[in-house]
Amino acid sequence: METGNKAPEILGRDENGREVRLDDFAGKKLVLYFYPKDMTSGCTSQACNLRDNYETLKGAGYEVLGVSINDEKSHQKFIAKHELPFHLIADTEHVLADMFGVWGEKSMYGRKYFGTFRTTFIIGEDGTIERVIEPKKIKVKDHAAQILE
Repeated sequence: METGNKAPEILGRDENGREVRLDDFAGKKLVLYFYPKDMTSGCTSQACNLRDNYETLKGAGYEVLGVSINDEKSHQKFIAKHELPFHLIADTEHVLADMFGVWGEKSMYGRKYFGTFRTTFIIGEDGTIERVIEPKKIKVKDHAAQILE
């Protein structure tokens, strides 16, 4: 997925097992952010930055939705521990990550594995991707400011 593409209507299931659809966010811009894993330092910093700036984002017309391959139970713990005010999609089969092109081979300390590339998509009120913040450009501790730029 890239700028100008239409986002899919069905986004997946949230931490409560509820189907999340694009039209749930009608009239708002959607910050759809993909992150590697619940409870890790970078992912926690990013989620907490979005939490701390959530009201500002909402005031600017944005809604926030996180996506990782963790399951619903993991998301529930992550939300509770960090008091996150937004939902998280449990993309356990990486269907949405594949669709958005953020699932692929990664390497850490010479070990190769498959995982999610931290990427944020800003989706407009009409369901079209307006902007993509790519993995190397994301600042986890200042992500909300990047979205509002």
